[in-house]
Amino acid sequence: MQPLSQADYSDMQGLLRFGYGKLTAACFQLLQIDDVSAARRWLAQAPISSAEAHNPPPMQSLQVAFTEQGLRRLGIPDEILNGFSEEFLCGMAGDDNRSRRLGDVGANAPEYWYWGGKDATPDLVVMMYATPDLFESWRNSVLTELNQSGFSLLSCLPTSDMDGVEPFGFVDGVSSPTVDWERRRNPSGDKLDYENLVMLGEFVLGYPNEYGKYTTRPLIADSAANLPDAEDSPGLKDIGRNGSYMVIRQLEQDVRGFWRSVNEHSGGDAARREDLAERIVGRKMSGAPLLPLTPAAINGVGPDPDDRTRNGFTFASDPNGVACPFGAHIRRANPRNADLPPGTHSGIIERLVHILALNRLAEGSEAPKDMLASTRFHRLLRRGREYGPEVTANQRLEPAPPDEQPTGLNFICLNGNIGRQFEFIQSAWLMDAKFDGLSGESDPLLGNREPIAGAPTDSFTLPGSAGVRRRLNNLPRFVTVRGGAYFFLPGLRALRYLARADRV
Repeated sequence: MQPLSQADYSDMQGLLRFGYGKLTAACFQLLQIDDVSAARRWLAQAPISSAEAHNPPPMQSLQVAFTEQGLRRLGIPDEILNGFSEEFLCGMAGDDNRSRRLGDVGANAPEYWYWGGKDATPDLVVMMYATPDLFESWRNSVLTELNQSGFSLLSCLPTSDMDGVEPFGFVDGVSSPTVDWERRRNPSGDKLDYENLVMLGEFVLGYPNEYGKYTTRPLIADSAANLPDAEDSPGLKDIGRNGSYMVIRQLEQDVRGFWRSVNEHSGGDAARREDLAERIVGRKMSGAPLLPLTPAAINGVGPDPDDRTRNGFTFASDPNGVACPFGAHIRRANPRNADLPPGTHSGIIERLVHILALNRLAEGSEAPKDMLASTRFHRLLRRGREYGPEVTANQRLEPAPPDEQPTGLNFICLNGNIGRQFEFIQSAWLMDAKFDGLSGESDPLLGNREPIAGAPTDSFTLPGSAGVRRRLNNLPRFVTVRGGAYFFLPGLRALRYLARADRV
């Protein structure tokens, strides 16, 4: 058996470790279980790709994840289900309060979704990745197999290969946490500087997270079960270990509407248009940061030169948001702050002042310090794929042809704690109209523009170097949610266990 001190790649689905970026053809099949016995037989022997590295790498990969509804349909008993998180059991569209916090109101409300709403939640998703030359024939073969194995297709989420650029035209996938696969990181104590290395348990269940704790997950006392041992509960078997919670959201992007709006606010000037678009996103279109690189990045510290030149920065050099506005998309999604700001003394009183943001009360609206929880507790592993036709630079300001298909992003992320990671980022950072001391504006890309308590959320503030701010008002909605759900991506032994009819 794999030593408990090491990450067991052989028991993890490959999506946890790899983005399968070289397998540029992909689709995500949303399925319903019609014949439980037949579905169990297929799941028990499905050719799921593990997280082990292979040379040469695989030409195709299959991954499987379940909703709460799907696990119930498989016959998983309550004593096991109750070990999963409340967010997973409730579901993304499970209650109106959750929808409100996530910004799924107005045109984004689940009642308008194509899938994932209260009456259209899939039981599972089968994710397929392959090289373009193999994809069509392999996909058809797998779909035939699924159809013969007790599954019916609810919807297929197609993908597009835009060569690393998301539909608005920006290089994507630049900022991603480095997972501590070797388990060398010590999470204890306050971290004064931003670090990209994140504890394994933030993304993979059954391992310590950034608090040094183990996320709650289903544990059972069946010593004969072919499941990993629970590190934190000797004598128990761990159904969650080597698995993760996966979030999928289908986000339709109004590419032409975004560029028309930016063009209008720029007076039709091409250079100003691109500059404004980059400040809304928070990066240059090339993926380069708007801020200077840190000394560590300049000196070449770190394993990946491309990551250093695109991701080696913090916002410490831009305390007033002049280079990268406070409300810019990437500053909201990853504020990059430390637990305590540089220069903080170690005295307990001063530490509490900063941790509790009491300095903010004394300073009024200036120097927005410590308004955000440390980002190391709110990181995500993104695994999304674009879909639809690419809108080229020459087409962005032109009217859309009547037969143009929608384009957007199948947002996918992996996290160990849906509430503390995905939901916190979505509600407290992206949708919060008062993020970082702002007022009346949500995320300029993902915001739904719906009023909160009667106050508008359709503005975007551009701080100026002389203290003069420019405020863009009446921004339209650029992204519309078309579907979504929470999934459990099990480890491979847990998958086989869940598929067994005689497990209880």
